[in-house]
Amino acid sequence: MTDARAEAERLLRRFASQTNLLVAGRPMLVTGRTDVADSLRAMLSAMGARLVAPDAGVNTRDSVHFDVDSGAITLAGAPLPDRGDAGGRLDFAAAHMPVSTALAAELAERGTVRGLSIGVSMTLEPKTANLALLLASAGASVAVYAHPDETDDAVARALRERGVPVDADADFTAAQERAAALAFIDRGFDVLVDDGSHVTRLAHEERPHQVARWMGATEETTSGLTPLRAMADAGVLATGVVAVNDAITKTGFDNRYGTGQSCVLAIADLLDAVDVSVRDQPALVIGYGPVGVGVAAHLRALGAEVRVSEIDPARALLALHDGYEVGPADALGAGALIVSATGWSRTVRADLVDSAVAVAVAGGVPDEITWQGDLTPVADDVARTGSGTLILDRGNCINVTAAEGNPIEIMDLSFATQLAAIAETIETRPSVGVHALSDNAVTHVAATAARVRSVTLDARPAPASARSDDWHSPRYAASRKETP
Repeated sequence: MTDARAEAERLLRRFASQTNLLVAGRPMLVTGRTDVADSLRAMLSAMGARLVAPDAGVNTRDSVHFDVDSGAITLAGAPLPDRGDAGGRLDFAAAHMPVSTALAAELAERGTVRGLSIGVSMTLEPKTANLALLLASAGASVAVYAHPDETDDAVARALRERGVPVDADADFTAAQERAAALAFIDRGFDVLVDDGSHVTRLAHEERPHQVARWMGATEETTSGLTPLRAMADAGVLATGVVAVNDAITKTGFDNRYGTGQSCVLAIADLLDAVDVSVRDQPALVIGYGPVGVGVAAHLRALGAEVRVSEIDPARALLALHDGYEVGPADALGAGALIVSATGWSRTVRADLVDSAVAVAVAGGVPDEITWQGDLTPVADDVARTGSGTLILDRGNCINVTAAEGNPIEIMDLSFATQLAAIAETIETRPSVGVHALSDNAVTHVAATAARVRSVTLDARPAPASARSDDWHSPRYAASRKETP
């Protein structure tokens, strides 16, 4: 570890924590001392930033300038904004959510959600609040629910002040959490927007008459779709569900770029508070699905020596071809920072925890990691087991409960996909079961995102290998003509 790399990493983390903006794809200029600047450029490049030259200009809406010598960071030519209170954070997020704004405007123009009741059950932070406000602006009656460990109380207050009822409080006990969820369901919805399918499942167990009135539901996550598909197979699912998670405009961006960046930088922030670095130490990522891919890539960008443990042979081979050592968690986790990225309970057993330097959960479900005995707090959101292992944020979904969730632009794309799924649910009334979002809807979200983000597409038409009514192979066309 060098001081230059540590200083570069802190500049990067300061930008992310003060803005909750995405690194990948963003134009960034780095000027100043060579060693720190070179380290910062390497990290930014590895995370997908577009490095620009000084003469390229850094005053566009999305551009960032790191002046290493002064430590100043500017966004679009101005100092990083003081987002202030929760209302300021909502407004800042809204300004960086043009794709969702465009999709919501279409819903308003068509009257798709006008007069309907929509429940939003998701992590309550500024981006989710804006999803609720966009639906309300399009004419829907909206209410929001969130689990206590996924509730930003200041955002909840700001949302209530803007006219959206919220059934959530960070201080709820388990009994109060359940009561709030049932009260939320009892509001009666036409469409439920869920994350983790917890409310969808609770409604099936306790309020089947409410499920019966739904036009359908949408589901945001892999961990939420798994039990819903099990319910469908068992014949107990009673509503149509659109699998938002499976759309490329969600999983292709949210998990790799969003969860990868936000989880790894949150981990680095917490470890830095106890003088532990991600750099130049082994890190084990358990699970190489879309979240694991993103976590591994961002850990590598910060300088960790990344290994991967995976039970799926194809994913294990992908990790190997991405350049990671692959093997059993018990063999690779000793003395390492372990990040669980499976979404399965009890992924990291107590004996594996005892062998690690630190353990965290990316994405996650309750009890994804387990440990023995009590934890001793050593810093905010950092505690130590009796064996000395650091447990980050008590094993909660670290980018949600110890940070501000995925970057704004990533959730803009995910929530635009949600809006498309809500529209499709209302317009098609899907049959009972789990359904993919239509290709046309996904393509429309992607095209809208490309347009509002000023991505220039190739204007040439796609070449046709043959006429649509000609099934012959063009390879043998000349031979066919010569045949008597």
